[in-house]
Amino acid sequence: MTTVDLADHPPGQRFLAYAPGRMPVLIDAMARQAAPLLMGQDKVAVIGILRRGAPLADHLTQSLARQFKIAQPLRLDLKVKRYADDLKLLHPETQLTESSGQATLDLTGYTLLVVDDVLYTGSSLLRVVEWLNAKSPNAIYTAVLVDRHVTQLPVKADVVGVHLQVAAGDIVECHVPPYEPLFQIELLRLNHGV
Repeated sequence: MTTVDLADHPPGQRFLAYAPGRMPVLIDAMARQAAPLLMGQDKVAVIGILRRGAPLADHLTQSLARQFKIAQPLRLDLKVKRYADDLKLLHPETQLTESSGQATLDLTGYTLLVVDDVLYTGSSLLRVVEWLNAKSPNAIYTAVLVDRHVTQLPVKADVVGVHLQVAAGDIVECHVPPYEPLFQIELLRLNHGV
């Protein structure tokens, strides 16, 4: 257990839940769950939710290729924001920002795998699935590194790295390079009233 107060992270007690050495095992386990959903499909796209879902999607894609010889899928990233990393509400409505060319993107007939770091309330994932569904894919599956099991919307993850049921006031922090130096999962207990 460590106590930190960094400018870009809220102060509190951090507990290392999954160290960097365990992360490749989690990614490979996620790939084993995802492979049956994707194998045999002609058109596959893996979509990362920015920020941390994007490098996680890259890790998952590499593991699928290494373990199951799945061909390089179409890789896309979507920018979605509702909460800050410390779970402060940024936008009352979940914001999805299309990048150049995404408005006219044709995903007809694709099998999609959407990748995010933490499934919390489900707002971000639901917004992405709604947006993608309008692109006429054959199927949409979801993958998360951590499922907190507190969704408030009818959203579930088809592929899960870790199931963590933590106190409502605690935060699950997925540290994913290039955004953090080490690939690991920490639990943060906030210092309330400090």
